[in-house]
Amino acid sequence: MSLTLVAILILSVLTAGMILTFIRLFRGPSLPDRIVALDLMVTLLIGIIATYAILNDQAAFLDVAIILALVSFLGTVAFAYYIERRV
Repeated sequence: MSLTLVAILILSVLTAGMILTFIRLFRGPSLPDRIVALDLMVTLLIGIIATYAILNDQAAFLDVAIILALVSFLGTVAFAYYIERRV
């Protein structure tokens, strides 16, 4: 299998996961469900960025993915702190 075919397969699976996560984000019955869905969307986006970086041989996009992961982690911690204080 060529790298392009594998990348297309990976991107299609990540896109399907993103669509299902959007559904959970909008239909989530509670705030923690929506936070987990938002965190999963960022994780899937990191996977899409990493796949694109490997496919096009652009290492700079991997730096963007790492920064996005760090910001996502901080956001998740902030939401967890908010939920803990709210209850």
